[in-house]
Amino acid sequence: MLDSADPSQVEGLSRFFKTGKGQYGEGDKFLGIKVPVTRSVVKDCWRSAGFPELEECLSSEYHEVRLAALLTLVEIFKHSAKTGVSRKDCIDFYLSHTQAINNWDLVDLSCYSLLGEWLMDKDRSILYELASNGKTIWEQRIGIVSTMAFIRKGQTADTFAIADIFLNHPHDLIHKAVGWLLREAGKRDKTALVAWLEPRCRKMPRTMLRYAIEKFPENERKRYMAR
Repeated sequence: MLDSADPSQVEGLSRFFKTGKGQYGEGDKFLGIKVPVTRSVVKDCWRSAGFPELEECLSSEYHEVRLAALLTLVEIFKHSAKTGVSRKDCIDFYLSHTQAINNWDLVDLSCYSLLGEWLMDKDRSILYELASNGKTIWEQRIGIVSTMAFIRKGQTADTFAIADIFLNHPHDLIHKAVGWLLREAGKRDKTALVAWLEPRCRKMPRTMLRYAIEKFPENERKRYMAR
């Protein structure tokens, strides 16, 4: 994987993921490897990886190496029946390494394929706990983005319930994530989204609202934003 590093990409990636002083990705380092390349590497090597190797990669200072570890964990989880690796062990490993999941792409490319899928037929209170009491905005983001797995199966109630937790959250990255998930829920059930929005649209963060209604007709979007 390190052979794919492109130093010419590092500056742009560092800006994009806000690694400057005081920014949400402060101090993160990049090798300049694009996500499709990382996915290709993972496709070739996930079968030979175990938890010790994943732990080593998640401790890397380089963003792309941590991403590769998370994508590998997703593959191991998906193919647990063939590999004999316990899906529960994968989830326990994931939840015990959230300190390494420290940017929005690392959250979004892993959480609903792992935690969301795992919780499809289980108690989902851990998502509410992460959303309410997560130690970082990344743990909190896992709480809402994991519900994408439910939305894809037509289940939207948890998305709306967890979105309520974030109505007064101060961080724009949470507003965007919640708005995105609300929008996706609305694609499956617009009536439910409208019912959720009506009593809340005047007090929810503007970015969250804008993302949530992005697929509404223009006249409806204007009406909501004016309110």
